Amino acid sequence: MEWIEQLRTLPRHGPVAMISVLATEGSAPRGSGTRMLVTAQGEHGTIGGGALEFRAIEQARAMLDHPAGTWRVQDYPLGPLLGQCCGGRVRLLIEHVDPAALAWLGDAGEGRVLVSHLKPGAIERRVGDGPAMPISARGDRPQAGASLAEAIGIWRRPLYLFGAGHVGQAIARHVGGLPLRLAWFDTRPVFETIDGVAVVPESAIAQCVEQAPDHAAMVILTHDHGLDYRLTHAALARSPLAFTGLIGSKTKRARFMARLERDGISADARGRLTCPIGLPGVTGKEPDVIAVAVLAQLLQLPQLAQVQAVAA
Repeated sequence: MEWIEQLRTLPRHGPVAMISVLATEGSAPRGSGTRMLVTAQGEHGTIGGGALEFRAIEQARAMLDHPAGTWRVQDYPLGPLLGQCCGGRVRLLIEHVDPAALAWLGDAGEGRVLVSHLKPGAIERRVGDGPAMPISARGDRPQAGASLAEAIGIWRRPLYLFGAGHVGQAIARHVGGLPLRLAWFDTRPVFETIDGVAVVPESAIAQCVEQAPDHAAMVILTHDHGLDYRLTHAALARSPLAFTGLIGSKTKRARFMARLERDGISADARGRLTCPIGLPGVTGKEPDVIAVAVLAQLLQLPQLAQVQAVAA
């Protein structure tokens, strides 16, 4: 959301152009929803660098010679004409920001939906929570009369982390800047002083598992094997999560699997458990090594679409 803060301040100091990645196809430097701001003197942010960004900055600076509100949708195949070999395709919206049309910034917040209505020589924007449909990087480019809707900020998968010991703290240290939204739980009052930890009574902690959305990732690494089991059972007994991970050895996995079977957890549900956790081949036992291996594993999960289009 850095571009939001820059958009609140930069127009006070002179003309600003904004480059928005509307859609991508194939291999592309950055994804949908990425933005950068361009002034006559410099650039803020990046859409991935290289020849694509150089050409887009040229277009943005040329746009500063036109009236505020002027916009253009531009397609860029990432091939020989740009001197790039990515083989993908990018659709950009380039606009001369109108300082008088930024009232929507007051409602902007991560996870909300920004609707941009394209008009001749102007873009009207509002912030809401409406439904949307993906926009393509191919086909007819959006014209005046079209509306584009996108989630503000990168989409972040909820990460339900159970355990505030050394590994839990390491994961929390490294999660900043990643497309993950941390919800962190422990049962021990001693961890109340750690920022971000919700201390929940052991009798109620399974309810946190039940409340997680289906697209959440869950990582279980508490101080107690009995509590680990109760949380694992709750995670596998509910509707499937995007990821259910349990810290431990192959021996711990085998014991848990046998007990889960005895307790009526189906084979399909048991197959959703990842234990041990972390990318295969990363063998270090240090908390930070485990944390990086687990977070890298979570980053391999499929992402949800960000930039979307609605009917005009």
